[in-house]
Amino acid sequence: MWLRDLARRLLTGDVLTFLMVGGAGYVVDVGAFNYLRSIAPFQALDPTIARTVAVAVAMCVTYFGNRTFTWRAHTDGSRRREVGLFVLFNVIGLGFSVVTLAISHDLLGLTSRLADNVSANVIGLLLGTVFRYLTYKRFVFGADPGVGSGTAVGDVRPPRVATSA
Repeated sequence: MWLRDLARRLLTGDVLTFLMVGGAGYVVDVGAFNYLRSIAPFQALDPTIARTVAVAVAMCVTYFGNRTFTWRAHTDGSRRREVGLFVLFNVIGLGFSVVTLAISHDLLGLTSRLADNVSANVIGLLLGTVFRYLTYKRFVFGADPGVGSGTAVGDVRPPRVATSA
């Protein structure tokens, strides 16, 4: 019962949309990486180049997905600031996977392929996803500090108007 209530409170519309957009970005990331590794000139190049291109393509997908679906009600107008913060927080979010992998693999000595995947692609991805959601909501697609609208991002209800009886 309490678990269902917790899930109901945590899995709001914007969280579910964010997760769906992120899932689409993940599919694009993996698909683009594997596609690039199978074509010239990427076949002959270091795989990190294909990885970098795939991440960049996936970031474009997730930016436009979050801009269009998750936080569509936000109309700041400062796209340069938005994109810059989005890229910055994506890189930091990626760092969670790298750090959890390094801790597991190098410090704890858990060197199996399974341990590497659990640390990077389960724990690191989960931590990075929570970090991205919070920072995107607050800083990237959140109200500009100078705006002071008083409503939460995604809150499209009209403001309360005092009426006299």
